[in-house]
Amino acid sequence: MSGAVIEIDGAKGKESHETARAVYEHPLPVRLCHWVNSVALFVLVGSGLQIFRAFPSFGAKIPQKDLLHWPKSLAIGGWLGGALQWHLTFMWIYIATGLFYLGYQIFSGNYRQVLFLPRDIPGVWPMVKHYFFFGAKPAVKEAYNSLQKHAYTTVFALGVLSVLTGLAIWKPVQFSWLAWLMGGFHWARVWHFAIMWAILLFVFGHLVMVILHGWNNFVSMLTGWKKDPEYDPR
Repeated sequence: MSGAVIEIDGAKGKESHETARAVYEHPLPVRLCHWVNSVALFVLVGSGLQIFRAFPSFGAKIPQKDLLHWPKSLAIGGWLGGALQWHLTFMWIYIATGLFYLGYQIFSGNYRQVLFLPRDIPGVWPMVKHYFFFGAKPAVKEAYNSLQKHAYTTVFALGVLSVLTGLAIWKPVQFSWLAWLMGGFHWARVWHFAIMWAILLFVFGHLVMVILHGWNNFVSMLTGWKKDPEYDPR
């Protein structure tokens, strides 16, 4: 369970003494989902771009040719059929991982760590000022600050929408009601494409934050333990 704390006492010289703390921040199921989903997302994006190369347009009102020329070397699948096979295979891995993650978060209560709630709203702007306008850093009281919670909650919602729009594109007849809710098959493609870029924007920001916050953040997602956290979970 996340939030466990261990303390390691060690002497420094003859007259000084310090306590090193480590917090069990990321349970194994969360770490497993994080890395499996990272691989699945990478394949889905690459194969999705290869599928898009087969028809780089979103309908009659948008240019029909070369709307976005994506280099073939940065796509996965080699051709339309190969890309579809990769995409549909990892789609199920993506969905299964998401359902497992959601179930674990709910039944373990770990969702409290990342879920953005109304009480977190006042803390968003101070963190925005700190990250983007070099303002003073607010006091850290939890594993994730308000802005991080907002980002993680938003990207989970985007993940759900990516699945729904993907289903509408994959089976537009069987899921005709989904396609209708999205404005039709062509608009479902637009939403699916836009959501992909929104998720990639989150991934970019996520990597930047990991770099800014130090090596401990990366190690904690491998081992679960975070050494000398900025907050006191007790």
